[in-house]
Amino acid sequence: MYTGCLAEAAYYIESEGEAAIIDPLRDFTAYLHKAKTRHSKIKYVFETHFHADFVSGHVHLAKESGASIVYGPTAMQTGFKSYIGKDGEIFTLGKIKIKLIHTPGHTMESSCFLMLDEHDKEVAIFTGDTLFIGDVGRPDFAQHVIADLTEEKLAGHLYDSLRNKIMPLPDDIVVYPGHGAGSACGKKMSKETTDDLGHQKKTNYALNPELSKQDFIKEVLSGLMPPPGYFPQNVLLNIQGYDHIDDIIEKGTKALSVEDFLHLINIHQPVIIDTRSADEFHKGFIPNSFNIGLNGNFAVWVGTLVPKVTQPILLICDKDKEEEVVTRLARVGYDHALGCLENGIEAWVKAGHALDHIDCIDVDTFNAKLQSDDITSVLDVRKQSEFDSEHLHGALNVPLDYIYKNTQALDKNRNYYIHCAAGYRSMSFISILKSKGFKHLINVNGGFNAIKASGKFELTSYVAPVTFL
Repeated sequence: MYTGCLAEAAYYIESEGEAAIIDPLRDFTAYLHKAKTRHSKIKYVFETHFHADFVSGHVHLAKESGASIVYGPTAMQTGFKSYIGKDGEIFTLGKIKIKLIHTPGHTMESSCFLMLDEHDKEVAIFTGDTLFIGDVGRPDFAQHVIADLTEEKLAGHLYDSLRNKIMPLPDDIVVYPGHGAGSACGKKMSKETTDDLGHQKKTNYALNPELSKQDFIKEVLSGLMPPPGYFPQNVLLNIQGYDHIDDIIEKGTKALSVEDFLHLINIHQPVIIDTRSADEFHKGFIPNSFNIGLNGNFAVWVGTLVPKVTQPILLICDKDKEEEVVTRLARVGYDHALGCLENGIEAWVKAGHALDHIDCIDVDTFNAKLQSDDITSVLDVRKQSEFDSEHLHGALNVPLDYIYKNTQALDKNRNYYIHCAAGYRSMSFISILKSKGFKHLINVNGGFNAIKASGKFELTSYVAPVTFL
């Protein structure tokens, strides 16, 4: 049951009226509904590890279904009832069996779940964040929660787990990972969401049998960027427990008058998140609001751009999108939305309040501007890997992912022309900088895609000598 905005895969397994869920999302009712319509009872909720990139639905799914929550060995004590399984332990599910395989590396409690059919044939393995298609789980997250778990130690454990627990399994079993391309939990994940293990042994760099342990550690740790700040906060929520999502949605979708909206701004100093598209946002928005569009990797970008999950948030939403917005916030632990401005920007203007706006230019105008302006006024806010692959000659790379670190050297009184790949990230970048007092920021419509397609600009693939990272 795949959720694209988080690139996250939960799994529903059923046999003879008994079901198990692996790594459910926080909005768990879909699993209850599926079991009900199939006249099945959810017996187990298997958690492959304490997740960092999302809040699992394990706590309340187990309460409402009567299922047992199962973790792998070494899992720490939780703030709710759970069962710590043993390496090799068998769990029966109708006519089939689920075998717990302890695979430390991504985290110390990380485990995979091997499915055996009614003839005890090994047919599928649910690998969580241990093994992805084309990649393996990052071994640098747990140290942000437990300091002495260094990334080198975890990478060494991951090597042993893959070599001793995963690679000896039959080539024909199907690998079902916890994430696909777009997740921050790996660096080379394929767009494919399943594969057979034999093919992964041939094509996945981390399963190369010629890699020594030291070479593996070096390879798997190379090129890793710091994880988003909300990751360790989500881990703690998954360990300690959290409020019911229905309560979060009820509070977060509360319709606020302009007067109430302003009152909450004065009391709570919230972040105002405008979830409209970049095309709508730039025409007019409430001053100091952030544009993080719903039609993108919304939850991940909120987690990246709003450092604390406890931050109070006020929302601007398109009509009838309020519940979706709050649900997607809750999936990554942002439970402190205070409500949504009723009737949005229209109500704000009708009440007599001013709007801010963002200047945008097309690539032809941008090209003309560069004839008279300094090329170092161009900020490319894509990821460093995108920038290194190809970029406008002389532009500076200031990735949105690390905006709070990368913008300290920028001059608030200077003109900057800003682009990403297509426009989603650049509008977020500009909105945040405007909230910090930058006034001369111009968005390049269509971003790098339009710049490249025009054929009017000098492009290069070398790493520019001046960066902020």
